[in-house]
Amino acid sequence: MPRSALLRRRSLAIRITLAMVGLLLLVQLASQEVVRATVTHQARSWTTSELQVGERVWQRLLDQNALRLKEATAVLSSDFGFRSAIASGDRPTIESALDNSKERIGAGVAILLDPAFRVIGSNAASESVDREVYRKLGDAISRLNRGQIALINDHAYQFVMTPVRAPTVIGWVLMGFPISQELANDLHRLSGVHVTVQTSRSDFRVSTLPPAWLRELQNAAPNATEIPVAENDTLLTRRVRLEAQGGQIEVVFLHSIADATAPFRQLRWLLGLITVGGVLLFALGSLIVARRITRPLNDLMQVTEALEQGQFQVVVPATGRQDELGQLARGFEQMRDGLARQRREILQLAYWDRLTGLPNREQFRNTLKATIEGTDDRPHPVVVITLNVDRFKHVNNALGYAFGDALLKAVAQRLQQQVYRKGDLVARLGGDEFAILLTRADAGGGLILTERISQSFEAPLALGEQTVDLSASMGIACWPQDGDDADTVMSRSQMAMHVAKTRTAGVMPYSPAIDSSSSQNLSLLSDLRHALQGDELRLYLQPKITAATGQVVAAEALLRWQHPRRGLVPPMEFVPFAEQTGFIRQLTLWIFEAAARHWQMLQSGDQALRIAINLSTRDLLDLEFPERLVVLMERHGVGPSGFCLEVTESATMDDPARAEETLNRLAQLGFKLSIDDFGTGYSSLAYLKRLPVHELKIDRSFVMSMTRVESDAQIVRSTVDLAHNLGLTVVAEGVEDETILRKLAELGCDEAQGYYISKPLPISEFPSWRESWSTRQNTRS
Repeated sequence: MPRSALLRRRSLAIRITLAMVGLLLLVQLASQEVVRATVTHQARSWTTSELQVGERVWQRLLDQNALRLKEATAVLSSDFGFRSAIASGDRPTIESALDNSKERIGAGVAILLDPAFRVIGSNAASESVDREVYRKLGDAISRLNRGQIALINDHAYQFVMTPVRAPTVIGWVLMGFPISQELANDLHRLSGVHVTVQTSRSDFRVSTLPPAWLRELQNAAPNATEIPVAENDTLLTRRVRLEAQGGQIEVVFLHSIADATAPFRQLRWLLGLITVGGVLLFALGSLIVARRITRPLNDLMQVTEALEQGQFQVVVPATGRQDELGQLARGFEQMRDGLARQRREILQLAYWDRLTGLPNREQFRNTLKATIEGTDDRPHPVVVITLNVDRFKHVNNALGYAFGDALLKAVAQRLQQQVYRKGDLVARLGGDEFAILLTRADAGGGLILTERISQSFEAPLALGEQTVDLSASMGIACWPQDGDDADTVMSRSQMAMHVAKTRTAGVMPYSPAIDSSSSQNLSLLSDLRHALQGDELRLYLQPKITAATGQVVAAEALLRWQHPRRGLVPPMEFVPFAEQTGFIRQLTLWIFEAAARHWQMLQSGDQALRIAINLSTRDLLDLEFPERLVVLMERHGVGPSGFCLEVTESATMDDPARAEETLNRLAQLGFKLSIDDFGTGYSSLAYLKRLPVHELKIDRSFVMSMTRVESDAQIVRSTVDLAHNLGLTVVAEGVEDETILRKLAELGCDEAQGYYISKPLPISEFPSWRESWSTRQNTRS
């Protein structure tokens, strides 16, 4: 071989080797950077974990202090001499014992409270604090049955409380342990985590940070999670805000990242040596395999780029080779087929409902957007109808999820049978909710379609051996009058549907009056909140009498709003809105408290007066509602037997199990329960029999016409007989004349209510009305 050819061959080998070595160096440098980033990430993760550990250690230290303080207070509260001093009212002895106990355990505050949590005696350090603070603190510890943290003179204290019994509770020992620098030092010693404690009105009271780091923390943003303290060091923080009596306490846990990464610095030198050795080995191997490997790998790289761009029809080269590169190429081919198949499935899942085969919410929204955008040149209205299957949850619970799925398929089929015009669309939005898009119709056309759908649902649905009656609640919204874009129109259509479902109206077109987010209703909500706080609400009572004797036995509590500008606002103008927004719960509690506050004043010597209060659906779905009533009764010293709680049939239908649980709890507390507007709902007698009710209240629509319409009289008679057979009493509302009252007495109705007896009265006028009514009854007899 000529010498020049040998030199050229060696030169080519060197160039290839240098290129491969250079590539390896780049890979190694990237690896070093990845290692560095990984180490930094791991250090941050480890530091974050250490901060969490520090927080748990801190809590453990607080728990240990609370336990020690609890044991010390238990020793003091069980001391015979101390109890004797309390019994005899020996204040000097009490305060001496409190001071001795405080000094012995290192507490900062030691106080004796009476059973009502008023301060009886305290150590000198406690005298400068308003005693009401200690009363509220004692009350909170008693209610929550656990220690509390409070700010006393802008210092954080951990308080515990122990009863003094002789044998009943004659007082409470309340002791507070200061959250001090020593506690922070213990945390740092145990976990290596720094801690600072800051109150809401002062700088850092307690800190383990070096002064320089503390200055950086003070200069940092209030919620900063990372604080640079040196050129190559950063503090990670974990902030815990403690709600305390008298203010807020923030505990900040801090740890240095540089401390966490220190063990890994030697590892980087070791990786450097490994890199040098790898480069030398790679230089030897690259001379042999570089050209053979690089060409097919480059081809496969081009395949991956095509797949990344969604070109799944690309041909994978080298699949016929029998070596490892051939296996890799065949693996790429399998991956290409799998990605193409998965993409098809994802598109199917993204735009179609798997159960019914209908378009899903995303496809419906996109179609609506495209329809609206396509009408720019020649605008025409677009209608969106949202439909929700009534009582679908009950079908699922009673007949199982498989039956529920079959029901949804049947609903989809019936909807498709009614929506057949080209361009219109039926979709399933999720659960039991469907949507219909009418691309060339107005609100009138939407109402016509909803009527057809309602008629198609009148035919019972037979699935297997089960037959189910179908009904649906529907909301209608139109573009452009009800919204400027697709999302707004869909949202308002759903809003109208929910109102239709709440009011059992069947179909509800959208209007701003039902929109709790409209400016008018937002103003109404603000006015309602102001009315609740500004003494604008008024309690009215409408009497109930026994139908047979005319004796006043009860009264229904009714709400009126004395608006400063609009005068007396009737309930129909604000109660439905309060129901929709959930504000009705605050109104119910206001009515109950006002009734409880006046209950004693309303009682007559010969006959106790029972006050009836209406409950809403929101009240029944609040499992804590019974306990709220208990608190109000205890506050005003009244019992549940003085009240009757009225609920409508429809109020129990949204979530029957939850409503039944709330009603059972109210019945256990001793409240009388009544079904209001009986006969207008759709609940079954079997369901009503399960409810712990004591009374049925016949709706006024039957009572007012019972002397003229025989069918209404039959309904009243049957309801009275049914209630008495079930062991329930009956109240008839809507008594407008004496003839109706006499007829109700003949039928055996227990109580009557209506304008013939009295219209709703301000609560202040009720006693004089009752006296006048009783006088008239005595004159007649």
